[in-house]
Amino acid sequence: MSELEEDALSATAQADARIGLVALCDTADVTPDMPLRVVVAEVAYAVFNLDGHFYATQDQCTHGPGSLAEGFLMGAEIECPFHQGRFDIRTGRATAAPCTQALRIWTVHTIDGRLCIDPAEYRAEEP
Repeated sequence: MSELEEDALSATAQADARIGLVALCDTADVTPDMPLRVVVAEVAYAVFNLDGHFYATQDQCTHGPGSLAEGFLMGAEIECPFHQGRFDIRTGRATAAPCTQALRIWTVHTIDGRLCIDPAEYRAEEP
């Protein structure tokens, strides 16, 4: 990588930081139907690619200790491997028992091939 490219990447990272965004991973890291677990600042996220649209949720199931990134993606629903509860990855809404509490979700921004979120954003569908 040239010095100019490094400067451009550094400037992009600084601009992203000023608007509160943090990079989770590259778009190429998240393949369709295969969730990716990403840990940033000790917070675990599950990142999904659904038909070329990217979604980010909390990684831990709201009902138990299951990692949603280790779950089974069926269309827009992720099934927790711990107890087979399900959530809609687009809204965070619980869609199958025993889950009743929605997941926390973040808007994913694609910037220069990187998937970024604002960790301070809080979105969860009301029950």
